[in-house]
Amino acid sequence: MEKFTEITAIAVPLDRVNVDTDAIIPKQFLKSIQRSGFGPNLFDEWRYLDHGEPGMDNSTRQINPDFVLNQARYANAKILLARDNFGCGSSREHAPWALEDFGIRVIIAPSFADIFYNNCFKNGLLPIVLPEAQVNDLFDFIEANEGGQLTVDLQEQKIHYNKTSELSFELDQFRRHCLLEGLDEIGLTLEHSDDIKAYEEKQKAITPWLF
Repeated sequence: MEKFTEITAIAVPLDRVNVDTDAIIPKQFLKSIQRSGFGPNLFDEWRYLDHGEPGMDNSTRQINPDFVLNQARYANAKILLARDNFGCGSSREHAPWALEDFGIRVIIAPSFADIFYNNCFKNGLLPIVLPEAQVNDLFDFIEANEGGQLTVDLQEQKIHYNKTSELSFELDQFRRHCLLEGLDEIGLTLEHSDDIKAYEEKQKAITPWLF
């Protein structure tokens, strides 16, 4: 998993509440269990004017010009501004896979659905919870300043914008450590590989018939 320390990037404002995981990545794309390749179908039913299916050539599909991700000013956005209850609905891990594959590294919202929130950390995404008034300020800044960027500093747990403005955010310190070090659950386990090997050797001596 890629380490996360600091990112400065354009933020894309998705001004909708209760965005569920079926909107993030529709159910027909869940056939694959690979973590890559979902980015082109992120928010598929909103990004395109036709119905998408796995294997389609998205370059030939009709783009919805009114959807915010299709607007040129938000090209290459790596931060997503969202509203309440982002990631609700089913527990599909494909949702953070699609966001990460598209290039999103940070999601800022007043609240998240619990399972989606937990899945973000397992996939290298940083979900940040801020009071609604502060999220409103970020929406106002991004919409009023084309090309305006946010800087998210995980080490300091701060968001910088508008040159002098700064917001602080809270985060569980274990999750912060995992993102800073680029550790998912497998990576955390492998940090103890020497202890695991020593335990296995000990068990071989105690219960050789199991091996």
